Amino acid sequence: MPKETSNITSIRSAATSAIVPARNEEASIAGCIKSLAHEPEIAEILVVNDQSTDKTAEIVRGLMTGIPNLRLLETQGVPEGWVGKNHAVALGASEATNSWLLFTDADAEHEPGAAAKALQVAQETNAALVSFSPEQVMEKWYEKALIPFIYCRLARKFSYDAVNDPACPDAAANGQFLMIRRDAYDAVGGHASVAAEVLEDVALARRIKSAGYRLAFHSGKGIVRVRMYRSFASMWEGWTKNLYMLIGGTPKSVFREIASTFPWIVLLVLLLGIKFPFAMFAGVWLLIFRQMNYGSELRRNQFPFSLILYYVPAVALYAGVLWTSYRRHARGKVAWKGREYPVQAQGTLK
Repeated sequence: MPKETSNITSIRSAATSAIVPARNEEASIAGCIKSLAHEPEIAEILVVNDQSTDKTAEIVRGLMTGIPNLRLLETQGVPEGWVGKNHAVALGASEATNSWLLFTDADAEHEPGAAAKALQVAQETNAALVSFSPEQVMEKWYEKALIPFIYCRLARKFSYDAVNDPACPDAAANGQFLMIRRDAYDAVGGHASVAAEVLEDVALARRIKSAGYRLAFHSGKGIVRVRMYRSFASMWEGWTKNLYMLIGGTPKSVFREIASTFPWIVLLVLLLGIKFPFAMFAGVWLLIFRQMNYGSELRRNQFPFSLILYYVPAVALYAGVLWTSYRRHARGKVAWKGREYPVQAQGTLK
């Protein structure tokens, strides 16, 4: 029987294990757990406390009395060759007992019916891996500037249609909501096979697709929502950890991306406007034109058109975080939540 069509009988009623890695997530862990607890398809919730130094574990223990299918697991450090999150979710998967595994982040809140929707998509498409790109919750100006801009750029690289086409080699997933059939997960080696990958979700999706299984990757608007970062520092660290690899992972891709996104001509015309007033007028109109184009892209990616107001800081932040991401990868180390991880740089800029 073909791999992509196996084990799909009664898939909508399949029991699911939710696995939540948590490292210093006291601000968001309760909301995530409570949203999962209302999903009848989720038979167990496994929170893996990854050596938190805040009240994460205490909050989970407090919820266990009212949520009988909630369990708390503890990591004992990060083994050599592993990224901390990958080790945590691998531990959770080893304890899970159901035919579907839902890997989700501690800052994700699931709308009612989210798990059922994923299982329905799996049945309709024969997918072994279903992933949703969550709706982004943004409160601060820097979130509204950088996050939509990045997602619009990534939408160009990771097209849903291409990822979902079994004849196309493109593969992607979002680890904030990644549901995978247990047999497919085990067949490709699980998270142990991507132990050292900073972009473990994309790496796992590539392994799944290359093994002959189908992917289903879609927008998560109305299904799952996430506030990714609650400070500028955490946002900067988070994106510098993985943006370089997301846009291609080569110095050439960095130059190409900055050259195509930064409004060089607009800036030049505005500078000429210091001496020639007409150039200033033309530069302003060119900038408005760029903003309108960005607004169209925002709408296509289900962000509010009004976020065009953040276009200028968005471009500046994007260029800065991408360059910083490249430099950190070139040095061979990235940092996340108090840990440093080695990465393999693919070339350096001269």
